[in-house]
Amino acid sequence: MTAFRFTTAGESHGPGLTAIVEGVPAGLQLDREALDRDMARRQLGHGRGGRMRIETDTVEVRSGLRHGRTLGSPIALLVANRDYKNWEDRMNPWPVKDFEPEEVHLPRPGHADLVGSQKYGFTDIRNVLERASARETAARVAAGGVARGFLTALGVEVHSHVSRIASVVAAERENLTPADFAGIDDDPVRTLDPDASKEMVAEINRLRKANESLGGTFEVLAFGLVPGLGSHVSWEDRLDGRLAGAVASIQSIKGVAIGEAWDVATRPGSEAHDEIFWSEVDGYFRETNRAGGLEGGMTNGQPLSVRAAIKPISTLTKPLRSVDTETHQPAQALRERTDSTVVPAAAVVAEAMVCLVLARAYREKFGGDHIDDVLGAIDAYKARIDAR
Repeated sequence: MTAFRFTTAGESHGPGLTAIVEGVPAGLQLDREALDRDMARRQLGHGRGGRMRIETDTVEVRSGLRHGRTLGSPIALLVANRDYKNWEDRMNPWPVKDFEPEEVHLPRPGHADLVGSQKYGFTDIRNVLERASARETAARVAAGGVARGFLTALGVEVHSHVSRIASVVAAERENLTPADFAGIDDDPVRTLDPDASKEMVAEINRLRKANESLGGTFEVLAFGLVPGLGSHVSWEDRLDGRLAGAVASIQSIKGVAIGEAWDVATRPGSEAHDEIFWSEVDGYFRETNRAGGLEGGMTNGQPLSVRAAIKPISTLTKPLRSVDTETHQPAQALRERTDSTVVPAAAVVAEAMVCLVLARAYREKFGGDHIDDVLGAIDAYKARIDAR
């Protein structure tokens, strides 16, 4: 059995983005509409820019699937860049006759531009910014859609909601269930608080007029997980580390917390942990979920909570001060088409990353070449732990 893993390739304005997913068991039924629905969800959110009016992202499966069922072989996914037609001369993989692309020498503060050009020896910053762009996350969402399809077959659901944009904070909601997320994508900022939604939209509009970008926070929740995914025996296998790394790898994410991490850091121990109970009906259970569904690097059967903070994006309509890398003279940073805020979209990307991490954890624990093998192994595991 190949370990579950994925990789992406492609540039923001190149021909397209590619994702390759390995380790998916054979016989899994994938839903084409569900894959494209996730791609569309990534493009949602008040405050998105002009690129979202150009792209209508869909997933083209190039291998690993036959008549809707996985073959157990690598799954290759393609997301075309419709905007490539406007960039074909500048971003063509091959030299274009009688055309020399103009170099970019104006790095943006907070972006990969300057450091990337130093690291790889480029004089043209576009060689860095094209791959560093958050457009790459379209390929992650495509791969995450495959992982979500696998998790769905196992009875796992993954959802997200925005908890803050700039200074506007949504009201806390406790004991959320999958049903609470019905219609979340119809909200302009993907929040569960209707009053805060209106204030967030107003805040985006206000700061957009001031040429500012906005950050915020969001939460991803996974329901239906078995206890024991991950492990305490090795730092590499601790699921909290994997989840934090995966979500922090998303462009502009600057902080990740599992459960109520930042809140419990301020409390005494008696108010920081989830007491354990047992009953004939429920077996082991907890009345709180401060740990966010993870203890000792392993899932404990409660809903998994991953929270993240995303900074305002680096491309501003009124650019910050920078330096021309060719002349070393003061200059304004590069100005390109941009969004005002991507917090709602980033939450969808984080869903994809959480799905990918959880899919890997399930494959490591339960193995199986066919989806029926996986389901049988999970049933046997549940029977074993329920008997204790």
